[in-house]
Amino acid sequence: MAPGTSIEKGPSNPGIRLVADYGNLCGEGPLWDDRNQVLYWTDITGKRFFRYWWKNQRHEPIHEGFEVGGFCIQEGGGFVVTNSQGIWLWSPGGKPVLLASEAEGKECVMNDCIADPEGRVYSGSCHYDPSGDYPPSFLFRVDVDGSVHVADDGVQFSNGLAFSPDCSTLYFADTVARCIYAYDWHREDGALRNRRVFVRVPREEGLPDGLTADAQGFVWCAHWFGGCLTRYDPDGKLERRITTPAAQTSSLTFGGPNLNEIFITSAAASNVLSLAPLGYEPEKLYVGGPLYQLSTNIRGKKEYRSRVTQASREPR
Repeated sequence: MAPGTSIEKGPSNPGIRLVADYGNLCGEGPLWDDRNQVLYWTDITGKRFFRYWWKNQRHEPIHEGFEVGGFCIQEGGGFVVTNSQGIWLWSPGGKPVLLASEAEGKECVMNDCIADPEGRVYSGSCHYDPSGDYPPSFLFRVDVDGSVHVADDGVQFSNGLAFSPDCSTLYFADTVARCIYAYDWHREDGALRNRRVFVRVPREEGLPDGLTADAQGFVWCAHWFGGCLTRYDPDGKLERRITTPAAQTSSLTFGGPNLNEIFITSAAASNVLSLAPLGYEPEKLYVGGPLYQLSTNIRGKKEYRSRVTQASREPR
């Protein structure tokens, strides 16, 4: 670790508090709704979707039975949802509408997603199998007309995404590659170009999972098996590591009225153990399940809203 790196040790860190403990098997995708001052998050494996109201500190499950992997808040209400069956339009309590289960001949077995300033959505697929026998994965772009396109190939296990504050760069975590990549993002057509390695995560630090970026342009990463959050400067240099209570720390987002609260998800069910650090013994650790909150003096930034509609189909 470089001299001067800031480390905040936990889990006794008084800045980290437990917000809700529903025993999430795979808590993921925390997303702050700045207009309504509400946090949403999902339990992918448990097929439950949750809401936390900042004003009265009340949390509740708002839907069960539909797998929400990644999601974006739609400008007109509802969500774009990505999951293992495809890409959907959905409002809790309503019937999900499938946009695509495949695109350009590629199966849409999807993970995290993010909206861009134009209302498009990016999401990556995930076909990983510990046997080593699995098809390649891809990064996809969902245009506002609901059409889905391959944005990049050569992906092993798609995970978190984050935009830099000026939107010139899209960051993307490939968990199996143990890399966070950076792309040049083009507003006009949504094209991603010039993929390069932003950060390589050593095996002993766990796997790069969820991402977010703060208002200063630093990139934050949740480390599955690593029990921590890391913050990297715009050149990819580690600026700080914050230990979390859960070994399987899965994702994070900024929220709260001043966007200085970090909400952190975690997972109670262990998976991809073949990728764990050497000597990792989950039975001797607290792996996770709750939603946590960390108060900081760092401000995040608002996430964009999607504006995706269902693609029109030519009459037969």
